[in-house]
Amino acid sequence: MSVQPGTHRLGPENATLSVHTKRAGAAAKAGHDLRIQVTAWEATLVLGDEPTDTTIELTADAASLRVQEGTGGIQALGEDDIASIHQTIDDEVLMRRQISYRSTHAAATPGGDRIRTEGELTLAGSTEPIRFELAIGDDGTISASAVVKQSAWGMKPYSALFGALKVADDVEVVLEGHL
Repeated sequence: MSVQPGTHRLGPENATLSVHTKRAGAAAKAGHDLRIQVTAWEATLVLGDEPTDTTIELTADAASLRVQEGTGGIQALGEDDIASIHQTIDDEVLMRRQISYRSTHAAATPGGDRIRTEGELTLAGSTEPIRFELAIGDDGTISASAVVKQSAWGMKPYSALFGALKVADDVEVVLEGHL
């Protein structure tokens, strides 16, 4: 990693933060896998001289999630469908509560090409530990992903049709950008 130690700011102007959902249940074919972008967020990455000196803090506006793509399903997502998804996320899933992450520990992965971080994610009013790996390229590109099990944060994955169509409990959160 040849990026210089120091403080780096990330947000929608130089990175994307997205949530990827999958469908589940007996009627999964009727639903859509979604790519949802977080449009209001900011993060501070402090790279130390050693990976163990690295810290990350991120906050996101839970009401800023916007559907970017829906794949699969019997028919394409319409504007009314997308508006309904936004409303459901705001009112039933995240309830407009602030999202935050704060690292508590960092270490180099074997081989030294990534930084493994551990920290606490606050989501829907509950704080739980989470771990992910952060990759920083020589050109300053940055990427990370983590799987969030909604039920671990006390969230009930969205379901419809009496539970025959639902969002899978595991959702993937992806960060990609440039320092």
